[in-house]
Amino acid sequence: MDIQKIEQYKSAFDAIVEVVKDEDGNDIEVWYARELQKVLGYARWENFILAIGRAIESCKTLGVSVDDHFREVTKMIALAKGAQRDVQDFMLTRYACYLIAQNGDPKKDEIAFAQSYFAIQTRRAELIEERLNQIARLNTRERLRASEKQLSRNIYQRGVDDKGFGRIRSKGDSALFGGLTTEQMKKRLGIKSGALADYLPTLTIAAKNLATEMTNYNVEQKDLYGETNIAAEHVQNNRSVRGMLGQRGIKPEDLPPAEDIKKVERKVAKDEKLMQKSTSKLPK
Repeated sequence: MDIQKIEQYKSAFDAIVEVVKDEDGNDIEVWYARELQKVLGYARWENFILAIGRAIESCKTLGVSVDDHFREVTKMIALAKGAQRDVQDFMLTRYACYLIAQNGDPKKDEIAFAQSYFAIQTRRAELIEERLNQIARLNTRERLRASEKQLSRNIYQRGVDDKGFGRIRSKGDSALFGGLTTEQMKKRLGIKSGALADYLPTLTIAAKNLATEMTNYNVEQKDLYGETNIAAEHVQNNRSVRGMLGQRGIKPEDLPPAEDIKKVERKVAKDEKLMQKSTSKLPK
């Protein structure tokens, strides 16, 4: 997500925050669900209320008081010819908004933005952008884990054991990285321990995932059997992905390493815990 779009979303989210007083006179930031619905890209309340319901269930599961963060209220809306009627609404804390974003449609850019906007204490656009990039990398790494797990299951059913899977994956790496083996790439990037993919930038992780998904697809569609045939398929797919990158002037072996994915996971988890603890409760 580019910085211009981040600024656009930030302005929209900033515009709907309201400040109310608690019983001690302290300021509390709150949001109203009907307004949040619009900036999160939901056209129908009937669909958005489902995300709110899932968020409330998540709150209960985490052992957090729902009443401290979600409060059902009514809102008067204008109808034709000056008529009015009451509709259901919710007053929400920052934590409630975060849970709603976590339980929203992940394909929506607005939802991805909201997950970071509400999770961190600052509204500086550059820090929101940094967290968005962290989340994108974590999600891409998780997709690679899932596709490699599927490949392992697929090839186990076709006569390849765990050691064979390791050899197939290593040959795929060599094809993607221009002849450099997994160990050579780890040495090139200064990786002393851990998986190579944990230190790769998002683009390279996505490239590995695409090649692995292609292998999964063709192993099933062509009913490939045995390590030799499956390895040849995986190598070809990684070469194809490398060729596509090369057309855009990108050599994956030349991209700099990224921060250890485990450190990124800890940072994101820390932000979420801090946000949960520091979010003010709704006034009584």
